[in-house]
Amino acid sequence: MGTGTGTAAAAACGRGVKVAAVDAEPSMVAVATRNAPSAAVRLAVLPELPFADDEFDAVIGNFVLNHVGQPRSALAELRRVTRPGGRIAVTIWAAPAAAGQTLLGRAVQAAGVGRPAHLPSLAPGDDFPRDEQGFAALLAGAGLLEAGCETLMWDHRTTPEEWWSGPAAGIATIGQIVRSQPPEVTETIKAHFEALCAEFTDRDGVLVLPHAALLAHGRA
Repeated sequence: MGTGTGTAAAAACGRGVKVAAVDAEPSMVAVATRNAPSAAVRLAVLPELPFADDEFDAVIGNFVLNHVGQPRSALAELRRVTRPGGRIAVTIWAAPAAAGQTLLGRAVQAAGVGRPAHLPSLAPGDDFPRDEQGFAALLAGAGLLEAGCETLMWDHRTTPEEWWSGPAAGIATIGQIVRSQPPEVTETIKAHFEALCAEFTDRDGVLVLPHAALLAHGRA
């Protein structure tokens, strides 16, 4: 669920698994179809999936619960389509975020830009602690058995140009914030971004950005 570019779907297909993949963004469906041609990729939005009850032996959702307004309902839907005893694994970004993940947000903050009113925030009753205990408890609350969670940490290597291209294209919340600004403010954000990149740039000009994510899992 939330297959994105289809990386996980392609990896599963490579292991001989019959794969169904979905994403809410048509362009991602097209990319995933190219990257995982043997997977059945379709457009769908949580918490309403076009699958029967108990249809899958295993379900994964990579960084999809970050983008749904009702994570508990989304998890309930993942559980619905998983057979009894089947496995569910989901990832989200950890909070507080690792240093590399705060780079763009720091640039926005340094430019004096706040979150636009038109971008909704998760309602307090729908939110949950973004740590190992909180994420595992979310799965347990959805009825998953043997719920557990671990933290994954790694360095993401990229270039300043590539890292800026995401928000410049309006990707994710930070991109919506950047794209909603007048051109002169966007340029100010970019200038702060370029200055802050020095903290993470190695001798070859590559950005080395520490990242942290939570991987939670359970059994239906």
